[in-house]
Amino acid sequence: MRIAVQEVPFDLGEESARFAAGCSASGAIVTFTGVVRDVAGGLEAMEIEHYPGMTESALNDIAAQAVARWSLEDALVIHRHGRLGPGEMIMMVATAARHRKDAFEAAEFLMDYLKSRAPFWKREITSDGATWVNARSEDEDALSRW
Repeated sequence: MRIAVQEVPFDLGEESARFAAGCSASGAIVTFTGVVRDVAGGLEAMEIEHYPGMTESALNDIAAQAVARWSLEDALVIHRHGRLGPGEMIMMVATAARHRKDAFEAAEFLMDYLKSRAPFWKREITSDGATWVNARSEDEDALSRW
C-alpha cells in the first residue's frame, strides 16, 4: 500500500505500470484519475491545501480499511496539492483484488472518501477572484453508502 501527497505531477502510465507489476495474484486492477475541470469556463487554477502529516495519516487509515474490507492485494492513493490548472491530474487511486467487483468497489470507496472527507481544502481561482469549494451533499450521499 502506498500513499503519496505531493506537489509535483505524476506520470499516470508509470504509476499504473509500477502498481500492476506488484500485483501478480490479482485478477483485477482498477485505476481512476481525477483531473481539474473547468465547469463554468473561467477557471484559471485550483489551489489545494492540506496539513502535512495529518493528511497522510488520514489517507493511510482509509486505504488500510479498503485493503481489509475488500481483501485487496494492494492499494495506491496519490493526491496532489498546490496550484493546478484545468486539465491537470489531481489524484489517482489504484486497487488490486482477486476479482473485479472487489477492485471496483474498493476504488469507489477510496474516491468517495477523498471527495468528501480527506483533509484537503480547495480554492478555485477565476478572473473574478478566489472562492473556497464547499462540500456537496452528493459527495456526502455517495460516502454514506459505505
